Amino acid sequence: MRFFSLAFLVFVSGISFSQSQMLKASDSDPKAKKLLDALKKDYNSYKSMEASFELIIELPGQSKEIQSGKLIQQGEKYYVSLADQEIFCDAKSIWLYVKSMKEVQLNTAESGISEDFVSPKDMLRMYENGKYAYAIVGDVVENGTNVTQIEFKPLDKKSQYSKLRLSINKKTNKASSLKIFSKDGSRFTLNVKNILPNKAYASDVFVFNTKKYPGVRVEDLRID
Repeated sequence: MRFFSLAFLVFVSGISFSQSQMLKASDSDPKAKKLLDALKKDYNSYKSMEASFELIIELPGQSKEIQSGKLIQQGEKYYVSLADQEIFCDAKSIWLYVKSMKEVQLNTAESGISEDFVSPKDMLRMYENGKYAYAIVGDVVENGTNVTQIEFKPLDKKSQYSKLRLSINKKTNKASSLKIFSKDGSRFTLNVKNILPNKAYASDVFVFNTKKYPGVRVEDLRID
């Protein structure tokens, strides 16, 4: 399972995002960058953020799966809760707890869990890392809300993703959803339900405590 911190067609509102014209990061839409800069500035102003969300998983040949989840982020620290997973990060280490397996994978925050893992901060920075070209594709009504959609094209041809679509609420200027399109036909949609900013959290919220999870095996993947 991949988590995507804190999206249906390529053609919307009569405007097409022509990926063939987006060959490098500098080809990106300046208007989209302006929206993303404002979004990042807003979220960076929070001392902390707690968000509830809905994760929709669509895999080829399988029934759609919908999970409810929660994210808590305070500086570089974060905690993510999903149906079968919990992720703890205290800015030094990351614990990935898989409930069904009663197993925890412990790794350093720098190395991450795997190349497929996208942390909340990674999602916020993805338009700045030079790995995507992006553009506004139009304004639509999504889940009853007027949003501006921005699509991201991975510049690495070996990427497992064909595109990503971020929806920004036109009234609040906050992210409302992110949709990931995989080349194998899988789709992952993260719908943001509610955001509570600037609440104080104890440091142990972001650390996996083995005493609270008896019988769970911890696999330490850190390299000394």
